[in-house]
Amino acid sequence: MKRLGGIFDLDRKEREISALNEKMSQPNFWDKPTEAQATVAQLKTLKRIIDPWKKVSTEAHELKELLHLVDQDESSLKELETNFKKVQNEVEMLEFQRLLSGPLDSNGAIVSINAGAGGTESCDWAQMLSRMYLRWAEQHGFAIQMVDLIAGEEAGTKSTTFFVRGPYAYGYLKAERGVHRLVRISPFDANKRRHTSFASVDVVAEVEEELDIVISESDLRIDTYRAGGAGGQHVNKTSSAVRMTHLPTGLVAQCQNERSQHQNKQVAMKILKARLYEKRREEENLKLKTQYGEKKEIAWGSQIRSYVFHPYTMVKDHRTSYETSNGPAVMDGEIDPFIEAYLKYQAKEQSKKV
Repeated sequence: MKRLGGIFDLDRKEREISALNEKMSQPNFWDKPTEAQATVAQLKTLKRIIDPWKKVSTEAHELKELLHLVDQDESSLKELETNFKKVQNEVEMLEFQRLLSGPLDSNGAIVSINAGAGGTESCDWAQMLSRMYLRWAEQHGFAIQMVDLIAGEEAGTKSTTFFVRGPYAYGYLKAERGVHRLVRISPFDANKRRHTSFASVDVVAEVEEELDIVISESDLRIDTYRAGGAGGQHVNKTSSAVRMTHLPTGLVAQCQNERSQHQNKQVAMKILKARLYEKRREEENLKLKTQYGEKKEIAWGSQIRSYVFHPYTMVKDHRTSYETSNGPAVMDGEIDPFIEAYLKYQAKEQSKKV
């Protein structure tokens, strides 16, 4: 087993937590709300990092003690080996998470998928991608909250937005931001010709409601409409769906899956704040362009990944050159190798700039 704490000094992190707790205990702590909120956020981030390490460190020490106590009984040794492998896997996962060092990497993610060039083909492709990410989230125990779904005219999904909530959801899924290209024999073409389809995946970090983002009412255009996708008994009965447009930036957020117009407004505002926060971070720090990438036209030549299902099967990431011939497994949510390859690639690129 690799030495615990090799990534960072656990004692130093605990001292940082103690210092923050001491700071928060001061009677004038909330006199400056913005600074106080930043401190609270910093403490939450540190705890999300250190608590799993403390847990696995305790488990490792317990195994060490058991190793001295266990006899040559085969069942005892087998149980010890099983627990050892469990702790080893936890350590490897935590060491992988050191690649997730961004200030928002430990947050939840807001994922938006939009069909691009290709009509019905691309709408079907957008739906396939949506299923892929939902399967991935399910396999990792992440919670999903659907926010918006606009169906294609004939089939598939024109656009969809959903929250993925769990530790480091954004840190993982930021690797998926970009244009995805599909090449296959079209199920909608009676002549069985090969078609190329595109869809874009946008991922922003879910941010706290108290984030220092001020949106003036005069800068908003709010449109209401009847929901057209999954949404329970209110679908197509009331104009509860909400679309918010931030006029100065052109950023749009919409929600239709909550039960009331008021709830949809709250969720849409949360998404809009997250996108405005991302935009502000990009403007304040040019280095983040590496992390977020630049928006491109959803068409040929701008894809980050290609999924080829005819005349052969191959899924290839054009940034890292990682590829696999197991396309069905990828579409069933097995995208961790792509995410890991991208995070390693990103860390290597950032190290060149230091």
